[in-house]
Amino acid sequence: MYAIIETGGKQLKVEEGQAIFVEKLSAEAGEEVTFDKVLFVGGENTKVGNPTIDGATVSAKVEKQGRAKKLVVFKYKAKKNVRKKQGHRQPYTKVVIEKINL
Repeated sequence: MYAIIETGGKQLKVEEGQAIFVEKLSAEAGEEVTFDKVLFVGGENTKVGNPTIDGATVSAKVEKQGRAKKLVVFKYKAKKNVRKKQGHRQPYTKVVIEKINL
């Protein structure tokens, strides 16, 4: 069985036991989180939400908090000697999907 959930402005396909990286959540490592915006559940009995499925949730456990690799943002204007170099590291939360509840 799998589900499509929405978190952090993105839609993700998840299965039980799968580890996923989502936008930073305000939960410590080891805590339980629940995703209640379930858009679709597939498998033996398929359910489609309009836009979400009422009463359906996905339970997950926070494995760790972290930051992604550095992304270099370089802006310049040609022939003007204007250069700006900046770095960015996006924070993320790694969660492990435990159960899809209908």
